[in-house]
Amino acid sequence: MRKQPSGASENQTTWLILVGFGELHSLGFLPFTLFLAVYVLTVSGNILIMVAVASSRILHTPMYFFLCHFSLLEIAYTSNIMPWLLRSFLEGREVISLLSCLVQFYMFASLAATECLLLSAMSYDRYLAICHPLHYPVLMSTWLCTCLATGAWFSGFLFSAFTLALAAPLSLCPDSREIDHYFCDFAPVVGLFCGDVEVLWGAGVSISGFLTLAPFLLIVTSYGLILRAVLCIPSVHGKQKAFSTCSSHLSVVGVFYGTLIVVYVAPTDHMLPLLRKSFSVLYTAITPMANPIIYSLKNREVKAALHGLWGQLVLGHGPRKETTQFLAFSSITV
Repeated sequence: MRKQPSGASENQTTWLILVGFGELHSLGFLPFTLFLAVYVLTVSGNILIMVAVASSRILHTPMYFFLCHFSLLEIAYTSNIMPWLLRSFLEGREVISLLSCLVQFYMFASLAATECLLLSAMSYDRYLAICHPLHYPVLMSTWLCTCLATGAWFSGFLFSAFTLALAAPLSLCPDSREIDHYFCDFAPVVGLFCGDVEVLWGAGVSISGFLTLAPFLLIVTSYGLILRAVLCIPSVHGKQKAFSTCSSHLSVVGVFYGTLIVVYVAPTDHMLPLLRKSFSVLYTAITPMANPIIYSLKNREVKAALHGLWGQLVLGHGPRKETTQFLAFSSITV
């Protein structure tokens, strides 16, 4: 474990200890190697998605516009947590300053809220593409896409700042030095402070609940309307094609919200700390790694774009002429 900084001007209560997965230290380098592989795959997979979209003209559509923002978010999301976790596997319990802990919490809360809002924007895009295919290019314009994406990022970071601001006048409890988690989550951060923390707790729960529940209701509404439209399609092939376009997004939504419910809504007082932290790994590490595969790497258009990019950069081939017109409904095929 790293030595705690010392000095006459150093406030000892501003340094905290992240316990991390102390139960796994007996396994040696295996946990570090596993999580390092997950982190590398997450970053490289999401970067590939953004490069593929940027390099292929046929992928310049609203669906892939949102996927680029989603990939950028996932890189930031996992990079905010994974380096600290990896270092804790090498050095034991991780020492983190109070300021770094608050910054990590703010970034985590902001990016999680932005992810909820982006998921709802993507579901609205699928709704317009399936239920209004003829008017889709007009309805989902470049201006609207930009507004939805910008609004998701701005709202996520703005509302999370309100919660952080409420902690400013509070003082750190003298004996609150250890966080039994691998990152600075909301409940451990609130537990660090003494005084009137009820306002901070209530505001945090209210804001996070709104930013989580409201997008979820929009997603449910969008897919309810999509289901009604799909059931009106006469051909079986058409129904299967429409349902296949929703499966990838729905699977990510299910995993993301499912883990949020288990960790933050279900009673966890009697849950083992290792099990609680393991559930958190699902949405902080596993889901960001799986999203590129679920959303795009099995998509024929993205695979073609990556193949063309490989040919240009490695094999030295010129760009292939794109002869396929990307129609509104075909753009949602996964």
